[in-house]
Amino acid sequence: MFTGIVEELGEVVAVENRGDSSRFRLRGPLVTEGARHGDSIAVNGVCLTVVTADDGAFTADVMAETLHRSCLGALRTGDRVNLERPMALGGRLGGHLVQGHVDGTGTLTERVPGDHWELVRVALPDGLARYVVEKGSITVDGVSLTVVEAGDDSFTVSLIPTTLDLTTLGVKRVGDPVNLEVDVLAKYVERLLGANATAGAPAAPTATATVTPAGEGAR
Repeated sequence: MFTGIVEELGEVVAVENRGDSSRFRLRGPLVTEGARHGDSIAVNGVCLTVVTADDGAFTADVMAETLHRSCLGALRTGDRVNLERPMALGGRLGGHLVQGHVDGTGTLTERVPGDHWELVRVALPDGLARYVVEKGSITVDGVSLTVVEAGDDSFTVSLIPTTLDLTTLGVKRVGDPVNLEVDVLAKYVERLLGANATAGAPAAPTATATVTPAGEGAR
């Protein structure tokens, strides 16, 4: 489990295409400190499993499902990435509960600069708008953000100087794709409400045979 508070801006060192999967080597001295095989590290909001860790870098395998559902397949050598280690049990929840399971990709459609911040609009893929609410939480490329405005097909977030300086969102351009993970609590609530509605629905009427007394059929 992650919190969406990026710890380090890492770099893609190498990408090895393996047919329906890829192996990435990523540099991140902070997040790899003490990392071992099997540990988890979030890369642009995607939870990946460490295969090897040495010299301030780690390798991770990315399967076809992840490449299809996220923007990781577009990463190239030299690209910067947001890195975060899982939250330690009992640690501070600085952002919100983030699983590292991307729900889909959005597109950055607008950047409106302010004096010391920027308002950014992101277009939503089909099916995710119902989980996005004003002042709710959403994860964009692994960054926990608060929704300013929630529309039918897009949402806006405000980026403070720290976010602009310390994450990839500071250099993303209009038209760039981003990984999105909606609040998992919203998905569970929807599932539970749907199950309760089904369980509480009246039973469908059962067809019964009608017996007509003798002689009544001709009336």
